[in-house]
Amino acid sequence: MGSRKVTSSEPLDWQGRHVTVAGLGVSGIPAAKVLHARGANVTVVNDGDDARAREQAAELEALGITVRLGDGATLPEGTELVVTAPGWKPDKPLFAAARAAGLEIWGDVELAWRLRGPDAAPWLAITGTNGKTTTTQMLASILKAAGLRTAAVGNIGVSLLDAVLGDEQYDVLAVELSSYQLHWAPSLRAHSAAVLNLAPDHLDWHGSMEAYAADKGRVYEGNRVACVYNVADKATEDLVRAADVEEGCRAVGFTLGTPGPSQLGVVEGILVDRAFVEDRHKNAQELAEISDVNPPAPHNIANALAAAALARAFGVPARAVRDGLRDFTPDAHRIAHVADVDAVAYVDDSKATNTHAAEASLAAYESIVWIAGGLAKGATFDELVAKSAKRLRGVVLIGQDRALIREALARHAPEVPVVDLDRTDTGAMLAAVQEASRLAVAGDTVLLAPACASMDMFANYNKRGDAFAEAVRELGS
Repeated sequence: MGSRKVTSSEPLDWQGRHVTVAGLGVSGIPAAKVLHARGANVTVVNDGDDARAREQAAELEALGITVRLGDGATLPEGTELVVTAPGWKPDKPLFAAARAAGLEIWGDVELAWRLRGPDAAPWLAITGTNGKTTTTQMLASILKAAGLRTAAVGNIGVSLLDAVLGDEQYDVLAVELSSYQLHWAPSLRAHSAAVLNLAPDHLDWHGSMEAYAADKGRVYEGNRVACVYNVADKATEDLVRAADVEEGCRAVGFTLGTPGPSQLGVVEGILVDRAFVEDRHKNAQELAEISDVNPPAPHNIANALAAAALARAFGVPARAVRDGLRDFTPDAHRIAHVADVDAVAYVDDSKATNTHAAEASLAAYESIVWIAGGLAKGATFDELVAKSAKRLRGVVLIGQDRALIREALARHAPEVPVVDLDRTDTGAMLAAVQEASRLAVAGDTVLLAPACASMDMFANYNKRGDAFAEAVRELGS
């Protein structure tokens, strides 16, 4: 880690500045309104020109904001700054034109960071391929248990602009950041930050694994107290080593094993801290029991350790870590136990939309009938199947790209029975659950961990998980 002193940005005078906002939607509209309210001349450009976009455009035009629909490629004349929705890809012609003109390109996170007041709450930032939302919510629960005014914000669905500019006064913010958001946030400097894990994802957007990892690593830039990394994922530690941080900032690891000095880990069922204690070479602080983590699956214990590390970096006492973890309830469709039917457990992890998340989910159970498949998004399944083969009692495949998983199973788990469901109608999930119940025996877990996106059959992973739960209830009745 390199050291540097980071100064806060000067207040910006927006009066009369020509700002182009790229994209309507959950981040573009608030950004346009905020900048317009500060006196900027705002033009919103948007690729689409459908009924929803026209409705949003009318709302902004009524405020005096210019909106250009159906052309997100051309840079409006006189533009001095571009503020983009995070999902817009970096290779857009609009951005090429902006760079050629020497203009800065900010995302909504960068805008929120720049608009913070001089006494703004510090940010504890979390990124990674999987586990971000759960860890951010765990962190907020721990901070609240310590009596701090906080909120879980960012990529979690709560606008950072609203958090930064609203009337509520916070002591600290738990901030989930995606790789897209970090790409467009050059001056962000968190109090402390964590990269939970790194696995191939969104490579079509970033262009390469190296570029994806580099954007995740931006979260460590300028950290003041702790850069939290995953001991089991060397790539996260490499990002810490490459980061330029403030003098005195420390690398703090989390591990499911016994922690070394400057690490948090697990000893005989206890989460312990050997990073934020006196004489960390000799001492350890008990934080919580594994049973305080809901659910106590290995990857979720890792999430809890990462959240605890960030909370401890902010000075939170051990008791608040325990109380916050006990108070935390995970969102739906994240390794959620639906029911037991005939001594078989049915678990919904529809949120496992990529192979890395599915691998963590499969590792949580000993004997599994696995329901998998959907949209692969370019993923390959050989490594996932090879690592999980010994746990598989059987597999039920659904969705558009199920053949890719079937072929991996043939290569790495040829003895495991496979049911290939060639249907995408609304009754497909009920059929999948019924087939899984036939393969399962008492003590097994039927696990929906698709390793794929849902949009071939369902509106989103929530709807897929709801369909699974409904099918389980029907099975039980």
